[in-house]
Amino acid sequence: QVQLVESGGGLVQAGGSLRLSCAGSGRTFRSVAMGWFRQAPGKEREFVAAINWRSDSTYYADSVKGRFTISRNNAKNTVYLQMNSLTPEDTAVYYCAADRALYGVVLTDIDEYDYWGQGTQVTVSS
Repeated sequence: QVQLVESGGGLVQAGGSLRLSCAGSGRTFRSVAMGWFRQAPGKEREFVAAINWRSDSTYYADSVKGRFTISRNNAKNTVYLQMNSLTPEDTAVYYCAADRALYGVVLTDIDEYDYWGQGTQVTVSS
């Protein structure tokens, strides 16, 4: 079982930056793939970025490529999402998610993740 808690959201002006954190608990956190998703009002939850368990493979949605960076510190049981050059279109609730399988590959499909955090609001003003 993995419990996830996101933090770091807030209000930022367009062009600004935020770093989201996802703290995980559970013995297997450092051995599973992790992802970030977001959901804007009236829209479906969408994939943002993902990382495998040992940080040698990452994947990004086209909409955030070159602006967002996913990373993890397994010693701290934490995954990060550094978000730069934010635009109002990035406004959403951001969720982190964890796979159940150990030592798996990067996952991009929402249905492939087994554990979810409660989300953190990111609002970008124009």
